[in-house]
Amino acid sequence: MQERAYAKRGEQYLLIKSPPASGKSRALMFIALDKLNNQGLKQALVVVPERSIGSSFSDEQLTKFGFYWDWTVAPQWNLCNAPGADEPRVAKSKVDAVRKFLQSSDKVLVCTHATFRFAVEELGIEAFDDRLIAIDEFHHVSSNPDSILGSQLTEIINRDKTHVVAMTGSYFRGDGEAVLSPVDEAKFETVTYTYYEQLNGYSWLKSLDIGYFFYTGPYVNAIHKVLDPTLKTIVHIPNVNAREALKDKQGEVTKIMECLGEWKHVDPVTGFHLIASPDGRTLKVADLVDDSDPAQRTKILSALKDPAQKNNRDQVDIIIALGMAKEGFDWIWCEHALTVGYRSSLTEIVQIIGRATRDAEGKTSARFTNLIAEPAADQALVTEAVNDMLKAISASLLMEQVLAPRYEFTPKDAGPREGFDYGPEGYEKGKTNVGVNEATGQYHVEINGLTTPQSKEASRICKEDLNEVVTTFLQDKTSLEQGLFDKEHVLPQELTQLRMGKIVRERYPDLSDHDQEAIRQHAVAAMNVTQQAKLELSKAASNGEDEPQGSTALLDGVRKFVNVRDLDIELIDQINPFDAAYSVLAKSMDEKLLKQVQATIEAKKVSISEDDARDLAKRALQFKMERGRLPDINSADAWEKRMAEGVAALARYRAQAKAAEDKNNNV
Repeated sequence: MQERAYAKRGEQYLLIKSPPASGKSRALMFIALDKLNNQGLKQALVVVPERSIGSSFSDEQLTKFGFYWDWTVAPQWNLCNAPGADEPRVAKSKVDAVRKFLQSSDKVLVCTHATFRFAVEELGIEAFDDRLIAIDEFHHVSSNPDSILGSQLTEIINRDKTHVVAMTGSYFRGDGEAVLSPVDEAKFETVTYTYYEQLNGYSWLKSLDIGYFFYTGPYVNAIHKVLDPTLKTIVHIPNVNAREALKDKQGEVTKIMECLGEWKHVDPVTGFHLIASPDGRTLKVADLVDDSDPAQRTKILSALKDPAQKNNRDQVDIIIALGMAKEGFDWIWCEHALTVGYRSSLTEIVQIIGRATRDAEGKTSARFTNLIAEPAADQALVTEAVNDMLKAISASLLMEQVLAPRYEFTPKDAGPREGFDYGPEGYEKGKTNVGVNEATGQYHVEINGLTTPQSKEASRICKEDLNEVVTTFLQDKTSLEQGLFDKEHVLPQELTQLRMGKIVRERYPDLSDHDQEAIRQHAVAAMNVTQQAKLELSKAASNGEDEPQGSTALLDGVRKFVNVRDLDIELIDQINPFDAAYSVLAKSMDEKLLKQVQATIEAKKVSISEDDARDLAKRALQFKMERGRLPDINSADAWEKRMAEGVAALARYRAQAKAAEDKNNNV
């Protein structure tokens, strides 16, 4: 990733989209030093969301790795080291330090987003001409006019006299505003590095499991079922206002520690709690929830950030946090990120998972578990509980898609792609071929009947932005409800063609119908190929077959799923994208609970909406063009029958509209 980013070091605007723990901080150092020494820039300002992340940009002796210069930050210019630097009052007081830095001959300053915002407001954007602004955790920026940092960035880009390097491990904002406006984003050269490439390039960590676990009653009575004390774990307890919280955050921490063993005492040096576990070990637990004693909290944070302990696996065993230990928290030994309660922000989930994805000697696997309260019959807010559950499932599916390799879909017999391995038999025309490029983390899959994009923008979307489309689809509540709990009444095509089609049209209204359909097909293929490959691997494991690990695992699943002669787009459209999720859900919940959730969703069902009727009618017209007749409402084919019902429903809506119009005219 660093090599790929450094190759683009000459770009004025550079966006690095790369997972947490993939080395973005070091990549920035290389790029910034080149800009300062070879490209004529005066200074570099590194801007981070909170002061704890500022330590990622401390001095580094890069020359020992063969680089030309070392990265050095004079102590007075690392403003993140000032106590309370995250607080607006303190951040504002640092503006004078920024002014002095800009007037000095020193080269590097590190500050928080808040300090930078105040500095731009007071000093003006022209004060940053001919300098590099490096924005870490770039997802904090927003194109929303109410976002001060976002508006300031737009002004800086419009002035066009500053270089910008933006870095993020979670660029998509499925839960909020876009990070950049399309006009601003078009000015950035993008470096993309996927989770797949990250895990594939690691020496030790090769697999990451994403899942959820449902519980009843207080979560502290169930957490022992998923909190494995032999794994290095970060536990994120729910916000005090969340439904899952017990309204006593310190009491919750105490209960969690009680389930680990017998509390002994607090280490006077580190501030960690020492707990004797039943297996005879002494567990070291860091409590980041208790903020009643600032001195004790500082002691714990200092121990966790101690550079001398970075490679010491035995320094701490479990960290319990509330709002901390998310972004930029560097604990390479973390094997399990356990989060209590659903998180509505996908960005937050990506950051939490990123705490467990750092490579470390002997750490071969990592996991993320979301502990979710299951809907109970006596629960007053069953609907709210169901919504929480759906959001947790959505987040899990989204992360699985983020973790999957990038796909290059082509029509059948398009020919082999250079650098792709097609297996022992190689590429063969007439077959549905599947190839993998280990270097780039891409899969090439041939699909019969696939619509190919015509415009440059549609081609870019199919190559780079399918996850953005899939994110919107998987966060669509109607799609989730129908796909998971109304499988008997909802046909897969209603999800893959109607719902996904509507999402693509709304997201890319300026593209042609042909390109919109191409994007729809590519997005459905990316989602269903990944999910079906997972199912195939699960079936193989159930049959006693050895489950493949690492970079080849999903490829084996894809090859098991793909029938080598008849993979076509119609087949893919006939697959419910939520089949794999339902398979997991059915193992996590009993039949009674599943029926209860289904009944809750069934109660909210409506007949065919006018929008869906219109979409079904369009599909019916396409059916007529292909087969020379309209769909038959009495057909034995369920999808043909559904299209005919859509035509009839649209006719009723139009008749009702006409009758209403005639009535108004008569009046």
